[in-house]
Amino acid sequence: MTPGTSIKLGIVRGGKEDTLTLTLGELPKERQARASSEERTAPPGVDVPKLGLSLAPARNGGEGVVVTQVDPNGTASDQFQSGDVILDVNGKAVSSPADVRKAVSDAQSDGKRSVLMRVKSNQGTRFVAVAIGNA
Repeated sequence: MTPGTSIKLGIVRGGKEDTLTLTLGELPKERQARASSEERTAPPGVDVPKLGLSLAPARNGGEGVVVTQVDPNGTASDQFQSGDVILDVNGKAVSSPADVRKAVSDAQSDGKRSVLMRVKSNQGTRFVAVAIGNA
């Protein structure tokens, strides 16, 4: 959904159901910039392919890593959209962009050509195989 869209959100508070009407906003530019720079920083000596995903930790200690932006030229651009949550990579839970980067680097170092990510989106939870290049 795009920023400015009004949505209805059902909640349960104190055992009573209620419906709130919310207007969606935009992620602050400084947070997007920080997430983008974190995603690009690779450990020394490791060539990590550009997946084209800007990532940020989940809010309020939630599980996984949130995809905040998708570069249409990235290798994973057709498999993700903003708002998707990466829960684990190759069976290992992730909670920061650095965890995702490390899992991809480790797989590449092990000679793997892809990684398997468990991703939660509006359509439910699914597994996505993401190409990381030739080993």
